[in-house]
Amino acid sequence: MSKKILILAGDFVEDYELMVPFQCLKMLGYEVDVVCPNKKADEQIKTAIHDFEGDQTYTEKPGHNFTLNANFDDVIESNYDGLLIPGGRSSEYIRLDKRVIEIVQEFNTKNKPIASVCHGILVLAAAGIIKDRTCSCYPACAPDVTLNGGTWADIGFEDAIVDKNLVTAAAWPAHPVWLAKFHDMLK
Repeated sequence: MSKKILILAGDFVEDYELMVPFQCLKMLGYEVDVVCPNKKADEQIKTAIHDFEGDQTYTEKPGHNFTLNANFDDVIESNYDGLLIPGGRSSEYIRLDKRVIEIVQEFNTKNKPIASVCHGILVLAAAGIIKDRTCSCYPACAPDVTLNGGTWADIGFEDAIVDKNLVTAAAWPAHPVWLAKFHDMLK
């Protein structure tokens, strides 16, 4: 039986940070469910493409529509082996959902692998699980790490860091390292 991964997403999730992990994890043989609060399987979420083009911050362009393949209301944490939280603007508002916070806290309590990239750290911070942990994220989110008692690791955009059951990275250029570390944690 293959291992199951849960991905928490929402409208305007970062396109590469949802699409690439979803496809890579499936290619590796994992069963991957992507859910969004207040949406059901076969409904779509919009994505946004964030790029680094020499400006003071990333630029944002319309991405693709992504069709959810599972129902948020049906999530039972014990059915999953790992959790992945992509970045993008969806992290800002899905962290306000009480059930999202409960899901993240349950994965952490059970010491299951949790992968977070970019703004996904906002969900981990809201869940209160980064205190005394070293994490990476998009630099603009570093204050959220430190304000929540964590240590921000400035490891660049192409690396990832593991601290206990968390594997975090700053942005999608880290996918090769970030996903490899997550995969190792799931073995």
